[in-house]
Amino acid sequence: MNKNEFIDRVADLANMSKADATRAVDAVFDAITSALKKGDDVRLVGFGTFSASKRKAREGRNPRTGETIQIPASIQPKFAAGKGLKDALN
Repeated sequence: MNKNEFIDRVADLANMSKADATRAVDAVFDAITSALKKGDDVRLVGFGTFSASKRKAREGRNPRTGETIQIPASIQPKFAAGKGLKDALN
């Protein structure tokens, strides 16, 4: 499912227009992104937790040439599924 299909599904489930669903989905994504940028976790009980994890700079290898390269430090988003989501899938 891509973003447009997701928006269509939200519009159908919430009985709202596609334009309103688009604004709602974009607002949710923006809220999660801004919280992670500030270093906060986003906990949605029954669904899961979004968090950001810092990765240190490290050495790696270029798979084509085998030469050593420096991989810069970065912040990686993470998602841990909650019990409700896990139970819904099993």
